[in-house]
Amino acid sequence: MNNISITLVQANQIWEDKAANFKNYELLLANLGNTDLILLPEMFNTGFSMNAEKLAEQMDNSPSIEWLKQLSQSKNAAVYTSLIIEENGKFFNRGLFVANGEIVAIYDKRKTFGLAGEDKVFASGDKSVIVNYKGWNIRLQICYDLRFPEIALNKHTSGNPEYDLLLYVANWPERRNVHWKTLLPARAIENQCFVAGVNRVGIDASDLSYSGDSVIYDLLGNQLAFVAYEEQVVTVSLDYEELQSFRDKLPFLKDRVL
Repeated sequence: MNNISITLVQANQIWEDKAANFKNYELLLANLGNTDLILLPEMFNTGFSMNAEKLAEQMDNSPSIEWLKQLSQSKNAAVYTSLIIEENGKFFNRGLFVANGEIVAIYDKRKTFGLAGEDKVFASGDKSVIVNYKGWNIRLQICYDLRFPEIALNKHTSGNPEYDLLLYVANWPERRNVHWKTLLPARAIENQCFVAGVNRVGIDASDLSYSGDSVIYDLLGNQLAFVAYEEQVVTVSLDYEELQSFRDKLPFLKDRVL
């Protein structure tokens, strides 16, 4: 199995200004080398806004989705992030996994963040999503989902774990960054998988400060990359053989009872 390289794009999002955010990402990624998968923060084009009536786009008429498709083609890499989508009269904080200029998978955030009123504006998703990309099984998650281990449990089926890599895209405030730094390695350890989490930096319109703390963990909870407090792009290669070797040595997922 091939290794997979992941690029975390830790950006200072410009509040509700899609064009400015596109430009900023393009500048941050201008010198990006080879990579397989690019992660952008939650609601990548607007910041974590509840102004869905103004900002929502349609799946079949979305400048933001077209931008993601073009990014995937120009960088020859998959992209995972979320944005505000309106569908059938409802708003969704929708995760999109885009590769080769096409939408490969859709994941609607399952746990909407009541403290910010997200649950009053956005409908919750009801499905888990695992994408197969370059031979890796990848589970998609968004921000507040991180607090609920039951929706990320890695089942052992047909002699193998369901997934190998767990992704979180987030707008996670600095005031609760201890939770972010604690729960991400916990998910890696309990699910015997790599975990990548990308977060924003800067200050949003609600005067919330974000420290970033974008990170990648291996299945033992060791940090493979970590960046905080500034805009930064970092790429890490993940070793599939190393993952399988540790799973063989510590085969405890098969003992999980669901």
